Amino acid sequence: MSERKVLNKYYPPDFDPAKIPKLKLPKDRQYVVRLMAPFNMRCKTCGEYIYKGKKFNARKETVMNELYMGLPIFRFYIKCTRCLAEITFKTDPENTDYAMEHGATRNFQAEKLLEEEEKKITKDREEEELNNPMKVLENRTRDSKMEMEVLENLQELKELNQRQASVDFEGMLGTYKELEQRTKEQEKEEDERETREMLERALVKRLRDSDSDSDQESESSSRPKKPSTDRPTDILTTDRLTDPQGLSVGGVKKAKVESWERSVGGLGGGGVLGTLVVRKKPATSVPKPGTTVTPAGSNTQTVSKAAATVPTEATKPITAQNGSLSLSLLGAYSDSDDSNNSE
Repeated sequence: MSERKVLNKYYPPDFDPAKIPKLKLPKDRQYVVRLMAPFNMRCKTCGEYIYKGKKFNARKETVMNELYMGLPIFRFYIKCTRCLAEITFKTDPENTDYAMEHGATRNFQAEKLLEEEEKKITKDREEEELNNPMKVLENRTRDSKMEMEVLENLQELKELNQRQASVDFEGMLGTYKELEQRTKEQEKEEDERETREMLERALVKRLRDSDSDSDQESESSSRPKKPSTDRPTDILTTDRLTDPQGLSVGGVKKAKVESWERSVGGLGGGGVLGTLVVRKKPATSVPKPGTTVTPAGSNTQTVSKAAATVPTEATKPITAQNGSLSLSLLGAYSDSDDSNNSE
């Protein structure tokens, strides 16, 4: 099994190839080969079309007594796909093609026939010129005359085309170049103009800003300055500007402001803190029915009893007419003093 794939076989030293018997095969023997149809053909028996490239199992044989420059010519036998009629064709090394021989006709052969006709005419002319020099002169004269006619016809066609379609390609190219150059110049001018306008707008804006700043400075210098208040909380108690002598702008003299009202603010009028505290009416001290008045005795007992008979409203903060705040204890003491005096 190891010798199945080797390239060289073993030949013993006493091997003699002359002793090998030769096969005696006929020279015109046929081989079965697989090929494709070399051209389009039509069967003469049934009219079936066989197209180029169709595969066949053909029989191949060498044509006897027919060579082209030492090259053998082969013949192929195929069968029609419809009627199984035999069709034969052979190689044509002279034209590097295949030649139809029997059983079918070749299609689309007009070009090949025209080429064969031209070759035949050329060959006949060469044979005539070979033996007749006057024929050579006549052929040359006829060829030159034919060339002149062809050139004249070509010139007439060119003139006719120029009349019908007068297109100046050079002028078109020149116009296109001028238009392109003009477009570039316009774009450049527009860019320069836009740049100039942007710079002008920026300059005008800068000048306007500087003018507005100068106007603001002049207005601030010409405007009268407000007198500085003593404390920041004076804004809560003063409605109008006052001069240093205590007079208001209208010329009316204001009452003297206490120090505690400057810091806290007044509780009366339309001040800022006037709405935060509700002003109550002053309460009168009326003895209740259950209370009894003691006779005058020691001062300490009278003060203590009077303090005990003070109503509950006196303990709350009471605001005076001038907006001042009094303490509940002072009110209690004043009521007790009045009662003692009356006794």
